[in-house]
Amino acid sequence: MSLTWDEIDHRAHHAKPARLTRELLAISEEERLALAPAIDAGIKAADPDRWWSRDGQNPNPGYALAVIACMPSAARVAAALSRRGMRGWNSTEPDHFLEIARARELTWLGDLGERLARKVPARETWGGEWPFAAAVLAAGGAEPPVTEGVVRSWINGLLRPGRREPVPPLSIRMREDPFLHLLLPAVFEIDGMGAELGGGYWDEASREWQSTPRLPAVLAHLVADGTCERKTILDATIDRLLRPDKPAVLRPFVMIHDALAPTLDECAAHALDYARMLPEAPGPIATLAQRALRTVGDAGRLELETLLEASVPVLLRTEKSLVKAQLTWLDRVARQEPERAGEVCETIAVAFGHPALDVQEKALDLVGKRVAALDPGTVERLADAAVALTGDLPARAAGLFGTSVAEPAYLPELPPPPPPAVMPAPIASAAELAEEVVTLVHEPSAVGWERVLAALVALYAAGRQADLAAALQPVLDRYPGDFEENTWNRDAVTMMLGEVIRAASGAPQHRNVTNWMQRSLRTAWQEGRRGGTDSMFSAKPDGVLAVRVAEVAIQLTASMVPMTVATPTHVTGSLDAAELLARLRRAEAEGWQPWPFDFEQALLRLPRETDPAVRAGAAALTSPAGRQFAAWIDGGGLPDPVVTRFEQASDPRKRHWETEPQRRVVAALRPARDGGLRLERQLVTLTPDAEPDNWPDDFADRAGVLAMVLPHHREFAAAWALPELAAQADEDKRDGGTLLPVIAELGGPAGPALALAVAYAFGARHDANRVAALDAFLLLAARGEPSAAATGATSFPAAAGAELGALAAAGLLKLSRAVPALTDAYRAGAAAAMWELLAAALPALLATTPRGLPDLLELATQVAGTVGARTAIPGLAGVAARPGGTRVVTEAKRLCTVLGPEAAA
Repeated sequence: MSLTWDEIDHRAHHAKPARLTRELLAISEEERLALAPAIDAGIKAADPDRWWSRDGQNPNPGYALAVIACMPSAARVAAALSRRGMRGWNSTEPDHFLEIARARELTWLGDLGERLARKVPARETWGGEWPFAAAVLAAGGAEPPVTEGVVRSWINGLLRPGRREPVPPLSIRMREDPFLHLLLPAVFEIDGMGAELGGGYWDEASREWQSTPRLPAVLAHLVADGTCERKTILDATIDRLLRPDKPAVLRPFVMIHDALAPTLDECAAHALDYARMLPEAPGPIATLAQRALRTVGDAGRLELETLLEASVPVLLRTEKSLVKAQLTWLDRVARQEPERAGEVCETIAVAFGHPALDVQEKALDLVGKRVAALDPGTVERLADAAVALTGDLPARAAGLFGTSVAEPAYLPELPPPPPPAVMPAPIASAAELAEEVVTLVHEPSAVGWERVLAALVALYAAGRQADLAAALQPVLDRYPGDFEENTWNRDAVTMMLGEVIRAASGAPQHRNVTNWMQRSLRTAWQEGRRGGTDSMFSAKPDGVLAVRVAEVAIQLTASMVPMTVATPTHVTGSLDAAELLARLRRAEAEGWQPWPFDFEQALLRLPRETDPAVRAGAAALTSPAGRQFAAWIDGGGLPDPVVTRFEQASDPRKRHWETEPQRRVVAALRPARDGGLRLERQLVTLTPDAEPDNWPDDFADRAGVLAMVLPHHREFAAAWALPELAAQADEDKRDGGTLLPVIAELGGPAGPALALAVAYAFGARHDANRVAALDAFLLLAARGEPSAAATGATSFPAAAGAELGALAAAGLLKLSRAVPALTDAYRAGAAAAMWELLAAALPALLATTPRGLPDLLELATQVAGTVGARTAIPGLAGVAARPGGTRVVTEAKRLCTVLGPEAAA
């Protein structure tokens, strides 16, 4: 019988592998080889998406049978199976594939298995690549290449067989695996392999889910029965623990080490390896190394020099339990070897520089027990090391070493922040503009929007329509989903930008879109309103950008305006008054008036103070815009809105998700005057809902757009962004980390909205957001911002501290999250500002003692000692006087000691 590609294709599409196998084997080898070109061509021409067809039929396994039956070499088979359209060819059992290979008596089956194995991906190890390649390798009597993909897939297949029928226990499967001794060593050598070893498993014997990885116990069993060599596995485990990686990835190797339970001789042989783990390894690994070294040391087989050298970096680690255990060990050694107690005590003194006061105190106590027996030179060196002590410990050290109490070592003051960066140079050509428009599609930014708008107007006014058409039409064609109207972007700013581009390049605009923009602009001008059923603009601050883009789209070809006057001079959105004066002088000289919304945005971007020379120049202007400019700066610009705290509470009957916050404190805005610009009333009016928003995300990726609307009124931006910043703490939201640093760079008073924003951000769930809070706080502290908060605080740090204390005391944020960021702010040089924050936060916290308060008290003690504070802290003495030795009481007493009795009222 003969066989054609069409018949093979038909069998493959109808999932009849057994029949296709019989028919392929029924023809001669010569006929099969003659079919190879047709099969190759058919696979190339096949639909590459057929493998996921809705009818559930994937023809590729059938194609694979034809490939193994007809191709003349391993290289040709591997190439055909790697075609783009052959995805999922190995999704079935390899029985028929290998049946054909055996019938052909292929001598290159092992070579094919190696080629298939090399293509096993290092990721997505759940695919069928490795099982199929392993079957071919076994049939061909070959070994796989030791690649990351092979090793990951091999170990993952052993740990998670993924079969419905029962399989033998893992120990048996590993013992009988033909590639065990070849591939197992690579599990320890390839970085990141621990991710495959972790996780639990379903135990068929107990019919229960086991949460701990099973490989450690199985490996120990294989070592015990001689399947694996103990020295090889232990050496590989320790070598892997020496290399850095994420703690979760290294955890299975820690468990393997523990399951092997190294003997004293084995620990002694690896003593230097364990010592190398101590300085920087993750906590669990350092603890393991410490325990192993302690075993060697207790047996008298660890040289003291090795211990002392390894202890120095350990004593500065952040894990207090690890450090205290090392101090206890050193104290025991000093007791056992009194002739070398001086060396040991000098090593213990390294912990004087530890950030935790209780660690410093323990080190000082240990040294104090032996100081009387030490020689004068050693005591002098210990006294010099004691200058690193903080809090109440310097006075104790002075009494111990017979020295005077050193003056507080003030940290360096924060340097003044640099001025805001100026805007990049204007876009000079249509080609450059096209690049910026593409960038705006992928990475929108406020600076990008301003540059693109300014360039479109300027290049059009310069008569560059042909250049604009040639450069920008391909951009419109490339991104129709962004620049064309459709059901999901009818109010998107990029869609409106498409109309601007069409107007500037001479392409026809969409009449329905331009009509809608005209109606929305008319509503905004006549009623001062954005949003609603008859407006395409957002009622929130980002709607101002949409208004301006729509205005350009409508006005560009209808008026002779050669430039946008609102383009800022600085990346914060600020516009120099002198620059706006120059633009308005040009407008008078050339006889044109700025577009109304563009001009209003320009006024809203002016600084709060104006140079007298600019005032004089503005007074000489005669145009309507010029006279309005002069009146605006004479009147002091936009008055600061009235900002008040607003407490939200959710209705338990309406909550849908456990993550929804029950309570949240945000800010309300209301105008300080009636009338004014048409844009301003909605901008400075914010009435929060009675219930908190769930996962708010209005400005997470538009921080610059929000900031540039009113760049000298940071309270306005903080109030609008506050729900998102609060959600970082009370809903563990990740997005919006750029908001707070951008707002901090703005001008204007720092009021209750910004104080709340900083407090919430310090309590954010994710590190990146707490770092953003730290950056914003340092910037504000360096500027020495006064407070306009409703708390009565005289400085912004004090206002932020009062809010932090109130929120944490009410359970609206987790104080323990905030302490590390506050500590970083102190160490960065903001000691004075940090003391103001802590002093304002502590009264509310002392009354409720939330989790994290002991750490905050410890930080307060360190900061107070640094700045020489004598501030009275209400409630501190009462907590310090409580009976018992809890850490809260201990740290309260310590702070009382530093502040002095008269300050702890």
